[in-house]
Amino acid sequence: MNETFRIELLGEQHDRTRFTSGSAALDRYFQTQASQDVRRRIATCFVAVSRDTAETAGYYTLSAASVALDTLSPEFAKKLPRYPVVPAVLLGRLAVARTHQGIGLAGVLVADALKRVARAELGVFAMIVDAKDESARRFYERYGFALLPGQPRRLILPIDAALRRLASD
Repeated sequence: MNETFRIELLGEQHDRTRFTSGSAALDRYFQTQASQDVRRRIATCFVAVSRDTAETAGYYTLSAASVALDTLSPEFAKKLPRYPVVPAVLLGRLAVARTHQGIGLAGVLVADALKRVARAELGVFAMIVDAKDESARRFYERYGFALLPGQPRRLILPIDAALRRLASD
């Protein structure tokens, strides 16, 4: 897949106007809001660009987050210091253009996000996602994310567990 796409920071050279994923909210965000969030340092946006056509094939955003220790399952919480909150990163948005769906690009974007977080040399316990629907929830669960207790669409994946999983693939 790396031969087909390169993943890079969103910049002025990327044409966002024609991006369509099938989700109006994700398309609108990318077309109108993403660059503002990047400029304001609210989120960082990475784009998958086709090496052949320079078309934007997908994107994801990352931003700083935290998770309350008492919202974690006992399995996760028992391994952590008793701070009220632990540091996390939010995979806020993830979308793949319709023309590139069904080839595994979404999984490549998730793996890229996890690797970037691990390389950032920041204290980050886990990645959090808010699945927009049941289909998205099942997608993230295939990559090892688990529901936070009492939260039907918020999922978490400890970074260490994600890196072990990536290394075994």
